[in-house]
Amino acid sequence: MELVRGLHNLRPRHRGCVATIGNFDGVHAGHRAILKRLKTHGERLGLPVCVVIFEPQPREFFAPQSAPPRLTRLRDKLALLEEQGVDRVLCLAFNRRLRELAADEFIQQVLIDGLGVKHLEVGDDFRFGCDRAGDFDLLQQRGQVDGFTVQSADTIADNGERVSSTRVRQVLAEADFDMAERLLGRPFSITGRVLHGQKLGRKLGAPTANVQLKRLSAPLNGVFRVSVELDGTRQLGVANIGSRPTVEGDGRPHLEVHLLDFSGDLYGRRITVVFHEKLRDEQRFDSLQALQDAIKADFDTARAQWAAELNK
Repeated sequence: MELVRGLHNLRPRHRGCVATIGNFDGVHAGHRAILKRLKTHGERLGLPVCVVIFEPQPREFFAPQSAPPRLTRLRDKLALLEEQGVDRVLCLAFNRRLRELAADEFIQQVLIDGLGVKHLEVGDDFRFGCDRAGDFDLLQQRGQVDGFTVQSADTIADNGERVSSTRVRQVLAEADFDMAERLLGRPFSITGRVLHGQKLGRKLGAPTANVQLKRLSAPLNGVFRVSVELDGTRQLGVANIGSRPTVEGDGRPHLEVHLLDFSGDLYGRRITVVFHEKLRDEQRFDSLQALQDAIKADFDTARAQWAAELNK
């Protein structure tokens, strides 16, 4: 899969494709259905599949502090799109210049002159261009004039509820990981590089891997039973996502993972943390000893639950 960053990097060879536009946060079951249909169109027309995304996501540009937490970082999103057979991703920087681009100019510069789109699939509530003036009807009108077809993305439902990134965030907030897996089509996980932290866990007898989140907020908060994918093996562990209220921090979310039966150096390595069950909410303790006791209890609970699950 080819990643093209910005309109200025498009070349004549990039013209001619079937495309869709959106955040594709999480690349959930609804997104996958769109990509499957696009791939069918592309094969029939002999054209590659292109996905147009934005960095930052529009709501992160307009209101970064209140934007919804990301389900996937850009790197992980690209990997998931590639798994779905996407041939090309055009990543547009969402900045003031793009925000002020009129809807007709967006169609002309991005879809026609840039990508030479022959077929486009977007939601019928899709809005774009300055002040969100562009809509599905405008795309259809321009398509009839400029020679591309436009199709509405069918809504995928699970038990009568629309599959969406918002719905995934809701079930994650409820720690319903079985439902999250149904909506995503895979277990929910976070991948990141292990960085040097305060090393407080080591002092408390519970060394943790401090995983880089690279996001303003996280879709989870609390202590969880997790597994960790590491060099083709699965390690069992406990993870905490939160602001670490018992110790002084920067107020940003941190992911710290303790592997229950592991010894080795994880610094600098990329690991994937898969979430299975919530053990408790994050809380502030009156002392480090109280924190240490709670951590030990978390480990004991996780060991017992892992043993029960693996012995089924």
